[in-house]
Amino acid sequence: METHPVFVSPGGNLYGQPSPSRFSVGFARVVLMPAFLLSTFSNAVQLIGGNITMVQGGTIVLPCKLTDTTESLTQISWQRKTREKLQNDDFFTIMSDGPQFVNGHDKRFEFIGSFDDKNGSLQLADITLLDEGIYTCIFTLFPSGNYKTEIPLNVLVPPVTHVEDNLPILGDDEVSLATCTAASSRPPAEVRWLTGTLADKVRATTSSIQHANGTTTTVSSLLGVPSREINHHLVQCVFTSPALSKEETVPFTIQVYFSPMEVNIGERSKDSLQCVTEANPKANFTWRRSGQSWPQSAVRVEGSTLQFLSMSSDLNGLYQCEASNLYGKDHGYLYVHVTSGTCTACWTLFSILLSLIVIGVAAAVWYLPKSRMSPRALKGSREQMQRVCKTSSGFEKAQRVEEQETVEEEEARSL
Repeated sequence: METHPVFVSPGGNLYGQPSPSRFSVGFARVVLMPAFLLSTFSNAVQLIGGNITMVQGGTIVLPCKLTDTTESLTQISWQRKTREKLQNDDFFTIMSDGPQFVNGHDKRFEFIGSFDDKNGSLQLADITLLDEGIYTCIFTLFPSGNYKTEIPLNVLVPPVTHVEDNLPILGDDEVSLATCTAASSRPPAEVRWLTGTLADKVRATTSSIQHANGTTTTVSSLLGVPSREINHHLVQCVFTSPALSKEETVPFTIQVYFSPMEVNIGERSKDSLQCVTEANPKANFTWRRSGQSWPQSAVRVEGSTLQFLSMSSDLNGLYQCEASNLYGKDHGYLYVHVTSGTCTACWTLFSILLSLIVIGVAAAVWYLPKSRMSPRALKGSREQMQRVCKTSSGFEKAQRVEEQETVEEEEARSL
């Protein structure tokens, strides 16, 4: 019940009109006194409330306490107007015989005050964005009436964060390498990249999406040319929001994906060979023997490694290693020759081997009529393969093969 002071003019009545009689003046004095007391009482009463901000999922106290009054308390009432309850809604009442819910039970609310102490505070657990709004606490006193205070509740929503690999494939055009997302936050989260030494090779673009419930999704993409130079470089995505207790930093290693490149075969030990290549993701390896059955009982394959279990001439032949992944495949070739219980293996890149074969065939076709190779040239080719097998270094082998081929071409011309 609101109270207002009553103003009386000297010698007049309550309405300020002249009054000739003592009775009227005396009556005015009687009315003035209680009006003055009510005004003083109204100014002395204090109702303690507050303004609250909390992160979604947390627990808060809605404070409400009446002080500086000796009047009798008859009831404490709570109302709310929230995102879920758009109209002012009575939901809780406390009387001398205890608290009770109005218009439905909500177990998240708990009365933590004291009716006798004129403390109507409530605790609210597991708050959500729908709980945001205005909460009104009302004390009913006798005889003065109702006193109320409004408690605004502001709810912060932390972002749901993640970093996504956009699977860039090796190339020359700028593409999105990775994406950082801060989803459904309130207020909007800030997203930024820490790129370190790649600062001049990549750049970031940021956009946001507003949702109907008042939250925002912020997306930041890291752009760059997917080269082998930036592959496996570490960058960081940083999320900042008032709803987070501190900055959230997520490390991310840039991945540039490509098919196997430069498949090489080399000696791992005296009785085993290994297929080596660069690929992302890592390559799977398949071993074969060209034009001949696979010596199942004489060899063992473990991934990229080919191991010889026994040494015999049955192992002689051209072996192929195929390296493959989701983005393609490539091959390496190896010629194995076993003599007197020892194995002499030669290896070369498929591209080099192919070019040597093409050059040799082209030279023979050009210098020999009707594309027929002489017995001497065929003999030279076999000797050439054996000589390659007796060298020690892959690149040295290729160079020596090329030198030998030049000599044989000169011999072919003389024929």
